[in-house]
Amino acid sequence: MNKQQRVFKNALVEVSGYDVENGVSEYHVMIHATVPMQTYKEQLEAVSDAYRALLETELQGAVAVFKRYFLSDAANQVDMLSAISAEEPDCALSIVQQAPLNGTKIALWVYLQKGVETRRLPDGLFEVKHSVYRHLWGGGAFKRSADSESQTRQLLDEYIRQLVEQGCKLADDCIRTWFFVQNVDVNYAGLVKARNEVFTEQSLTPQTHYIASTGIEGRHADPKVLVQMDTYAVEGLTPGQIHYLYAPTHLNPTYEYGVSFERGTSIDYGDRRHVFISGTASINNKGEIVHCGDVRKQTERMWENVETLLEEAGCGFEEVGQMIIYLRDTADYAVVREMHDQQFPDIPKVIVHGPVCRPHWLVEMECIAVKTQENDGYAIF
Repeated sequence: MNKQQRVFKNALVEVSGYDVENGVSEYHVMIHATVPMQTYKEQLEAVSDAYRALLETELQGAVAVFKRYFLSDAANQVDMLSAISAEEPDCALSIVQQAPLNGTKIALWVYLQKGVETRRLPDGLFEVKHSVYRHLWGGGAFKRSADSESQTRQLLDEYIRQLVEQGCKLADDCIRTWFFVQNVDVNYAGLVKARNEVFTEQSLTPQTHYIASTGIEGRHADPKVLVQMDTYAVEGLTPGQIHYLYAPTHLNPTYEYGVSFERGTSIDYGDRRHVFISGTASINNKGEIVHCGDVRKQTERMWENVETLLEEAGCGFEEVGQMIIYLRDTADYAVVREMHDQQFPDIPKVIVHGPVCRPHWLVEMECIAVKTQENDGYAIF
């Protein structure tokens, strides 16, 4: 991965690039507003201007396939953001209230690629096509039913129908999900119940496999929305291309404490390996929270857990293209920011306010990695 930082007017841009000659190149971009005293409109314009400038220079020819905006106050910010987003090229779009903890009102993660064909499908998913593969991205799905359990069930049922319309199945083709839960301490239990039941119905069990996922605090602009969901699936993979990561020396299977997701998933293509690490916190292989009350030690154990998962996929942090770090207590930002800047100065990252699904977990992270490899048995990415 090639990594760089650029300073634009009132914005900091972090880029990681996996460049391939005569193939599909891919990039992760994190854009941060840098002047907390500015109005939201000014910060939004700074982020948007930096993104457009990047597309006109280093990333000319790249197209966005997925975007996620992190906002500090979605109810008062979404309308202006939606107006600007409507002027930009179409892609899967996620907007979540998870305040950037550098004191600003907005940050942006964009995943871009070169050498692909893209289009929005009639059912709302976003298709990215190349080689023999179709990548299906979904962003910002939500429902407004009575509680988090019913909203999660409706979200998953609709997503299953979307996949079926595209000739796919949840169990075979979905690689990654993200669930953002309003008031996670109260509403996460409903999400877990619905997801467990739907997964069982779809033959996703401890004996088969689950799906890499993050379930974290995050708000929609509408207070009636308790759960929103982002998704990623790939059509064209064979079972041998997908591997699930367990790191049993450090982590236990999630079903042992009543939830249903994989710690991580790797996908082998003919020319590279993709690795998706789920939201990972300071936990041991008995499912116990480690270092309660100490954010420094929790951060170190979190890194150790993620590193072990990456190593199981034959990768290290040097192959990581982006990180998202979630904090329960905003007062821990200075410590966690300093630790990450020292340990991973070049990896594009954002630290946001996002309480984890257990109150005593102070910090959680997720990441995506890509590593060059050759496998004649599979089509290239």
